[in-house]
Amino acid sequence: MVNRFNDNNLNLSMLMEQHKNKFTKSELKLYNFITENFENIVYQSLTEMAIACHVGEATVLRFCRKLGYKGYQEFKLALARELSIREKHGNDGTYIDKVRNNMIQAVDDTYKLVDDDHLQMAIDKIHDAQSVVVYGVSSSGIAGLDMQNRLMRIGMNIETITDSHNQVIRSNSTNRETVIIAISLTGSTKDIVDAVKTAKSNGAAVIAITNYMESPLTSYADIVLLTSAKENPLDSGSLVSKISQLFVIDLLCTGITMKNYEGAKQIKEQVAQTISEKLY
Repeated sequence: MVNRFNDNNLNLSMLMEQHKNKFTKSELKLYNFITENFENIVYQSLTEMAIACHVGEATVLRFCRKLGYKGYQEFKLALARELSIREKHGNDGTYIDKVRNNMIQAVDDTYKLVDDDHLQMAIDKIHDAQSVVVYGVSSSGIAGLDMQNRLMRIGMNIETITDSHNQVIRSNSTNRETVIIAISLTGSTKDIVDAVKTAKSNGAAVIAITNYMESPLTSYADIVLLTSAKENPLDSGSLVSKISQLFVIDLLCTGITMKNYEGAKQIKEQVAQTISEKLY
């Protein structure tokens, strides 16, 4: 099969049209869904795409490979490139306006997705845990480190691990008194899922912070907290995506602080005093 991924003369729409007559009935379902939802597909996981089209994940992968792509992520990257070209030709306003609007939209959309019951359950789990471990890689790891910084300041026993090997190692020493907070935009990062799976088998509770309700990560989660700054492959690691994660993290940290307000206040004052001694 010819790989047309780097062929600038053939975009995704053209490839699908070329192969349309060779599609099976299931693949035609995918073709019609993609055509009608072109701008939204880039934000969907493999699992979500399969469910939306009432086909198996293997069918989605075969469809991508029939078009010349190695897999679903490569397919989405091609789609993102085509959308980027379309946007470039029809975009009004400056990039400053776009970034501002995207950030506002990310927080607003995430706010609408907040489930009060799930949020309170997560707060209670974290507050009552003997140890809290946060997993995240790349930009999600940065969000995890921010959470660690916030909760350490109120005396929480928390650690953030961003190295995939160390995540698996740490998972082997978890137990029923451990809470794992897994941060993954897609919920499909294999290293995170593998580590969570091991921790889950040891009895640890799992809280997932992710964009997708249907993903490999959420299948192991006890509590799912949804974010909504869905990024396409060309925007991976953008500040907009972290803003949505940090919004949810802020809700958790604020809720935990309020749950033990006097104790948290005392420790925060001690931390502030200690840090002030390090300033000139």
